[in-house]
Amino acid sequence: MCGVSGIWQPVGTEATEAARTTFFALYALQHRGQESAGIASTDGSGIHVVKRMGLVGQVFAEPDLASLRGHAAIGHTRYSTTGSSRIENAQPIVVRHPDLGELALGHNGNCINARDLREGLAKEGVTFVGSSDTEVLAQEILKGTGATWEEKMVDALPKLEGAWSLSILTPTAMYGVRDPLGVRPLCLGRKGDAWYLASETCALDTVGASFVRDVEPGEIVRIDEHGPRRVALLADEKRGLCVFEHVYLASVSSSLGGASVYSTRERMGERLSIEHPVAADVVVPVPDSAIPAAVGYARASGIPFREGLIKNRYIGRTFIQPSQALREHSVALKYNALRDVLDGKRVIVIDDSIVRGSTSGPIVNLLRRNGATEVHFRVCSPPIRHACYFGVDMARKRELIAANMDVEQIRKHIGADSLGYLSLEGMVTATGGTVDEMCTACFTGEYPVPVQLELSDPKQALERV
Repeated sequence: MCGVSGIWQPVGTEATEAARTTFFALYALQHRGQESAGIASTDGSGIHVVKRMGLVGQVFAEPDLASLRGHAAIGHTRYSTTGSSRIENAQPIVVRHPDLGELALGHNGNCINARDLREGLAKEGVTFVGSSDTEVLAQEILKGTGATWEEKMVDALPKLEGAWSLSILTPTAMYGVRDPLGVRPLCLGRKGDAWYLASETCALDTVGASFVRDVEPGEIVRIDEHGPRRVALLADEKRGLCVFEHVYLASVSSSLGGASVYSTRERMGERLSIEHPVAADVVVPVPDSAIPAAVGYARASGIPFREGLIKNRYIGRTFIQPSQALREHSVALKYNALRDVLDGKRVIVIDDSIVRGSTSGPIVNLLRRNGATEVHFRVCSPPIRHACYFGVDMARKRELIAANMDVEQIRKHIGADSLGYLSLEGMVTATGGTVDEMCTACFTGEYPVPVQLELSDPKQALERV
């Protein structure tokens, strides 16, 4: 998760326009992280930073944006994977070189060898402020060999393992960087003479920019007054875009690799109706991420689509709340049921995934309390049996319900009349890609690079280093 963005405008643009535009881009990426937000800007002489804990709208007030002067800016909204949820880990992270000046960095992903790298840097005398892998990454670039920032990037980045999509800002340029597997998305956009970076195309739409292309896996793109140019391509032979971006993480208004997320989720629902048909009266989505899949299921099955659950728009994503207690409390506040839609009906409820199972049972109970005579639970992804080490804090394996129960046991646990999961083949086919082009490790256990499975709590891995 995490959302990163950036804008490079011609020198002489209104003093705070870059920061204000970045602010709106971060609003569009709020679904990618709710813990902290930050913006770094430059006027060509230095870097100015504002970052705090909280949502984008809570972090930035008018005086903050007024202080972020300059023609270029990058932004970040955080969802923690490595490094706890505290201000020391908020981004962008800023480091300073005695000759090259400052560098600000925003990171989406997870560096799985960060512990080893941090221990090596500490032996060289590097002092760390926080406990995130992003700070390790920034310090690796700072310590890299070379006379320029980009030479240092080319030297440092091959040492990293895992997933990273980066927006980087110096007083003279902005950089977009993607890991060799392309696990996390990053795209390039344009509006007039201004160039943009964003985790998702929905952020480009929000600020009125046009999509130009995706940053390629392993690519380092420099953007300055001459526009974008490739600095290096550190690509791997393998590809590994996270398939869960299509299932849940990305906004339905975005495109990934040229594929509409909304259309992909519709196709998942259509395939689900073929794989797991059932006689029923209505198809009801768990809003918002499962709405397109429910539309697809209803269309393919001929069973009417109805909105039987209404989401409180002021409650954030329960999946990415930083603790289980907060998740459970949010579920109780998150949905209201429509009795006139559900009463006396056999209901098919569509959800994008079941992770811990902590929301599925209460949803089934809510539907029954409002008159549903049968509740058939359908999931437009396979059972999640393995932890993610590439930027999604799903849970440790022992917390994943499908790692500890079979489908029938899960059905009984959540109280559904039937339960059906989309097959791996059906999910991947719906994206228009192939298993060889995507990371499906949370479903299959086949990680694109070796991971330290013994880590009991990856989020806390650097707290005591």
